[in-house]
Amino acid sequence: MTSALSTLDMAIVIGYMAITMAVGLWMTRRASASLDDYFLGGRHLPWYLLGIAGMTAWFDLTGTMIITSFLYMLGPRGLFIEFRGGAVLILAFLIAYTGKWHRRSGVMTSAEWNTYRYGGGKSALFVRLLTAVVGIVTTISMLAYLVRGTSLFVGMFLPWSPVWVTVGIIAFAAVYTMCAGFYGVVLTDLVQGMIVLCACVIVSLMAFNLVGSQEHIAELARQVTGNGSWAGSLPAWHTEMPRGYEMYESLIMFAAFYLLRNVLFGFGTGAESRYFAARNDRDCGLQSLLQGVTVSFRWPMMMGFAVLGILLVQSLFPDPSGVANATSLIKQYMPAVTQSNWHELTNRIINHAAEFPPALIDGLRSALGQDWMKSLPLVGYQGVVDPERILPGVIANSIPSGLKGLLLVAMLAATMSNLTGQVNAAGALFVKDIYQLFMRPKASNRELITASYLSTAGVVIMGLWMGVTAKNINDLWGWIIMGLTVGTMAPMVLRLYWWRLNAWGVVGGTLVGGIGAIVQRVMFPQLPEWQQFLVMGGLSIGGTLLGTFTTQPVAMDTLRHFYRTTRPFGWWGPLRKEIEPAELAGWQREHRNDLMSVPFLLISQVCIFMMSMQLIIHAWQALAVTASIYGVAAIGVWWFWWRNLPAADSVAGMAKATDKKTEA
Repeated sequence: MTSALSTLDMAIVIGYMAITMAVGLWMTRRASASLDDYFLGGRHLPWYLLGIAGMTAWFDLTGTMIITSFLYMLGPRGLFIEFRGGAVLILAFLIAYTGKWHRRSGVMTSAEWNTYRYGGGKSALFVRLLTAVVGIVTTISMLAYLVRGTSLFVGMFLPWSPVWVTVGIIAFAAVYTMCAGFYGVVLTDLVQGMIVLCACVIVSLMAFNLVGSQEHIAELARQVTGNGSWAGSLPAWHTEMPRGYEMYESLIMFAAFYLLRNVLFGFGTGAESRYFAARNDRDCGLQSLLQGVTVSFRWPMMMGFAVLGILLVQSLFPDPSGVANATSLIKQYMPAVTQSNWHELTNRIINHAAEFPPALIDGLRSALGQDWMKSLPLVGYQGVVDPERILPGVIANSIPSGLKGLLLVAMLAATMSNLTGQVNAAGALFVKDIYQLFMRPKASNRELITASYLSTAGVVIMGLWMGVTAKNINDLWGWIIMGLTVGTMAPMVLRLYWWRLNAWGVVGGTLVGGIGAIVQRVMFPQLPEWQQFLVMGGLSIGGTLLGTFTTQPVAMDTLRHFYRTTRPFGWWGPLRKEIEPAELAGWQREHRNDLMSVPFLLISQVCIFMMSMQLIIHAWQALAVTASIYGVAAIGVWWFWWRNLPAADSVAGMAKATDKKTEA
């Protein structure tokens, strides 16, 4: 049995885990003081802590591996594939206004927000229950995505089963979350965020110094990936892609669909613990801005991993045909192998070679060379280098001892930060919106905290099961983003802008679209992502309109309370008439600035990501063009958003979300 980790690396990782758990146990008493403390940190946490927590929530290991894989295959243009989620385009809307709109509700969870919007009648309570269930299902899917990525990662370093190592990591993070609550999650996010940012700087500098010139790295990339325009920054109508990724060859079309998806979702986003926990509107904007600034460090790091990956693959596979030969050999001797358990099998071959036919081992040595144990983890099921294994492959083979341990801690920190945030939110949904509301309304605080522990364990177990059966992380992520979440898109967006949307409209849009996504995943798993988007989006819109227009509107008292406290723009004609002209003019001025800032924020965000990657590969001319565009966008952000932020001592009011008993 072999391990890619030295004693020093293992000591660094074990020390990090021990300190993290100690913090969780230390925070247990404070976190369990009340539900508000446990799930929202008592709403007293400063904006910079919430901003770092937001950054680490978006800095997950699995997503980092996926994005690195596309940057390895496409160069800087891989950014356009990640318009589907990795580029976090919804952040522009959170900065501008959707974060503060949700904070004004005064609620604890996204499901509880529905009572604030639709009232306390049976239909609204059903929506609250449905939203909680959908949120928990989405969390399970996201955990499966994290599990799949983590198992691919750890299998590169340890001689044990990647699945069981992943189970241990996930269980550790779940226990930590149960102990520490939101206080501990945010506190450790701060520490983990600093570790991750250090890793970003280290990897970026290493890659920058190894590139030499843009022409040099572009030629190496052409030899390794077959992509002749790897160093380019603009998408093309047709892009070379390796086996298993052919669907992305129409890059511009995919980028357009991904952009549309995230703009639509941006209009409805913001129902997150970080915004419900914010102290005021100003803090919502500042924490979101900090999220954007800090998450931008991820892109030069991922570009750095892609560059180091190209150099690694060139050294490990001087004859590219060896990869295809190795894949064919394994399938010949192990015909039952599937894509979902491929890397579990190759890990066993490496660490337990004596258990396999000698002819297979000799064949792998012939195909991959004497260093076949180092090369085999990168061999993919499709007969090409697996791009999803580039990041762990670089850490295992190209990083010196000690520094390797630090990068491992950074990647584990990214995984745990994302996982703890997801699990904390799912626990809040179950306890607040299912257990307390429908099952045990008079439960004590101790009982509710215990229910949170049990629900957390259940969510984690289901996520583990779903993750180990997934084909690959890109396949799972594509369905979550373009199928499952799009199936609930219409009511999520319309709820903020259209007075006529009622609870049954939400039920119709969520059920029809959500069930459609699940049916598609089971019966038509190969449906392209852009078709998933169109079908699930259409089902969601149709179900929303049908449910809305066949039932009565929400009671005007409930709508009036929502409208006056949230202060949204959109189609609110019957309620807008009730607002005094002078007050309405102030609202409209705020709305105009908010909306005008969004395109400038979007352009700034994309430019920052692109500039950092162009810097790594020494693309100086392209960098100068992108920087000029960024300068214009930054002026727009300052004019429409920054100078209009509320003063530090101006604390906007927060609604009390009362459970109205009016039937919607």
